[in-house]
Amino acid sequence: MSSIVTARLVPDADRVQHTAKLFGTSFPMRLEPAVFDMAGRLAAQYHGGYWLFYALSNGGFYMAPRSDTLFAVSCENGFDGQLSADALGIAACLYIYSNLSFGEGDFADTCGNQYHLLREYMFGHPEVREILRAID
Repeated sequence: MSSIVTARLVPDADRVQHTAKLFGTSFPMRLEPAVFDMAGRLAAQYHGGYWLFYALSNGGFYMAPRSDTLFAVSCENGFDGQLSADALGIAACLYIYSNLSFGEGDFADTCGNQYHLLREYMFGHPEVREILRAID
């Protein structure tokens, strides 16, 4: 029987160290900007802001905008719906982890692993159906 994956907010003071441990310098240079860009592509009303970082109990990581907004999301796969800021962050991270996993080297391997760890967490999320429809 598998255990439930939980999320813990990464304190502001630990954000740089936490992401550096997982992704090295590829976090600020490649991953973070790609996630921000993807959020804007998924939700036209997203225009930046502060993001919260979450450490998952299975070793995964995701980030989500700090917002109470329910975002209108439109995806190339035909999904049109609404996602909370948390679910938008999960969807954007899943898209980018998948995309970056097709590269070469350790960073690509890390992104592939993070995709699966975040997907495991996603299955316990209240918006799992909407997230799956957005990323399918």
